[in-house]
Formats: sequence, structure tokens, C-alpha cells
Amino acid sequence: MDVKVTLSFDKDVIDRAKSFAEENNISLSRLTEYLYNQITSKNYKSLEDLPVSDWVDFVAEGRVEYKRVQNRKDQKDEFFSSKK
Repeated sequence: MDVKVTLSFDKDVIDRAKSFAEENNISLSRLTEYLYNQITSKNYKSLEDLPVSDWVDFVAEGRVEYKRVQNRKDQKDEFFSSKK
């Protein structure tokens, strides 16, 4: 059974994801579902355990730090303050 979900992403990220999905003959919804399925089908205990973590460490300039935001308002405030 499909369920609708509303998510907010940076426009550039979505544009690149749409292109990637199109090149691979998959809808953006199915691509997102696939990625979530990969993440949740394993026994990852934290963001650092995800396979992408090693890649992020490799390309990052400096130490990688994952931040957890308590609620949506705090996350929104942090995002907009970083754009100033």
C-alpha cells in the first residue's frame, strides 16, 4: 500500500535527484522509497553507521559532524540562519 509523504528539500538537490531517477528509469518516489528501504533494512544504530558515512568522511574538508535537531522549528531556524 502506498502512502503519501510531504518532504522539503533544497531545489538543487531535487533537480539532481530527478535527473538521476530519470537516467535510471525510475520515479523520484520509487528512488526515495528504495533509499529509505536500504537504510531501514539494515541494523544501523546511528547516521555514522550508514555506508555513505565513509564516503562523506572521504570527501569532507575537516572533521565530519552529524547534528541532530530536536524539532522541526529548530531545524528550520538553523537552516535559515546558515543562509545569512
